Amino acid sequence: MRFIDVTKLKVKAGKGGDGVVAFRRELYVAKGGPSGGDGGRGGNIIFVGDSGINTLLDLRKSQEIIAEAGVNGAPKDMHGRKGHNTYVKVPLGTLVRDIKTQNILGDIVEDKQEIIIAAGGVGGRGNARFASATNRVPKISEKGTLGQQFEIICELKLLANAGLVGLPNAGKSTLLGAISASKPTVADYPFTTLNPHLGVVKVNKNDNFVMADLPGLIAGASLGKGLGLQFLRHIERCQVLVHMIDISDETQDHFLNYELIMNELATYNKDLEKKPQIIIANKIDLPNSQTNLEKLQVQIKLPIFAISAMKRTNLEPLIQNIFDAVKKEQNYQDNREDINDEHIVYEYINKEETPEIIINLSATNRWNITGKTIEAIYQKNPLNTYQNILLFKIKLQDLGVYDELRKQGIEKDHHVVIYGYEFIWE
Repeated sequence: MRFIDVTKLKVKAGKGGDGVVAFRRELYVAKGGPSGGDGGRGGNIIFVGDSGINTLLDLRKSQEIIAEAGVNGAPKDMHGRKGHNTYVKVPLGTLVRDIKTQNILGDIVEDKQEIIIAAGGVGGRGNARFASATNRVPKISEKGTLGQQFEIICELKLLANAGLVGLPNAGKSTLLGAISASKPTVADYPFTTLNPHLGVVKVNKNDNFVMADLPGLIAGASLGKGLGLQFLRHIERCQVLVHMIDISDETQDHFLNYELIMNELATYNKDLEKKPQIIIANKIDLPNSQTNLEKLQVQIKLPIFAISAMKRTNLEPLIQNIFDAVKKEQNYQDNREDINDEHIVYEYINKEETPEIIINLSATNRWNITGKTIEAIYQKNPLNTYQNILLFKIKLQDLGVYDELRKQGIEKDHHVVIYGYEFIWE
């Protein structure tokens, strides 16, 4: 199965149902009052975290996700049914962004966590809602509003406590297979690991941590070379970096290789080089490894764990040390007061700071009025009765549309066009 960690698609929540204009028509009920019911709310699109999924491949198959519209209201004060929500299962670590604005719509990090990515439209009110002492026979109703719709990008960042980093063929997959139940592909050629692998490492009877074997880095990875950004995005959520170096090759400058990896991490995200790291010198069982290790210890001046992943040498102290580093970092993050929790629930709210009204004059004395604010009013207020038209005009006046037309020089008998409807200015 292919590993998919980035995908684009469209989401469209359900439209709210329309309210209706209706009156009681029953035998022996003279002058029955208004009885138009409300429309139902449109269905939401909800992403649900699923620990049993580890790829976005299923989303890649969907070009567009649509939720059900709310049902229209009906006579006899019958309200329309709500549209069914559409639930989409995604792997843990999925970050959802609106491509146009780059707003974060959701960050799914827990199993069965639900986040509304696109909210359904509100149902319109029927004429029974508009009855009053001064208007006992209202012929006013509302349409349901449109549901939110976005073109989104879903990005998967693996949730692991420790991330194995290093050049290709350093032995990362061999180590993960040796200390966990994971079975990554192992072979003696570069880029054996093309997809990230997760493994649960058991420390003792009660404790464990999750380690990720991530594809090998090369120079220029932060610019997209090799597996590039496909690899680097998964490091961001690891609490501890486990840096593995193949110490057996005499032709390599091991310190230079170490600096190369650190430079790529810092170029991609400066915070990555600040993460706690554990340095591993692998293949210590091979000839000349001890000499190379002693040289590297002088250059790096940091503790180095010498192991053989293949022979399973010195793995237990390494496991305990990684676990201790993970717990220390977790406690540090929990006790910090200067940062907010990374894993928060984002709610997208489409706010209009100022009304958007666009007025254009054509050569034939026709004034075209458009804009998001006007469109929202038009969508909600059907111009199908005289009272609805009056209400629509009042809303335009309250927005200052009439004042703006006067400022721009509108004259008597000029035409005002709003989404196909034409009015004559008097």
